[in-house]
Amino acid sequence: MQQRSSGNLERFLGGSPGAVAVRLVLLSILVGVVLSAVGLDPLNIIHSIERLLRSVWDMGFDAVVWLWRYFLLGAVLVIPIWLIIRLGKGGR
Repeated sequence: MQQRSSGNLERFLGGSPGAVAVRLVLLSILVGVVLSAVGLDPLNIIHSIERLLRSVWDMGFDAVVWLWRYFLLGAVLVIPIWLIIRLGKGGR
């Protein structure tokens, strides 16, 4: 019974709990760096989001170009990696 519940936990988490925890910590640090670069502060998140939205609004059309460039920059990595992962899981 113990092994079955452990298997269910690993299946739910997508891997062993330790490995998932390490991946989540690394991903959280990466996302934190990106959000910090955007100007978000975790201690005052509502004010930070309001300030970010206000600056995007104030930039006007330049904001659309700015967002589009960052979208393309991220998509160059995210889309191929996602596609490789999806194709890799297709064989299972």
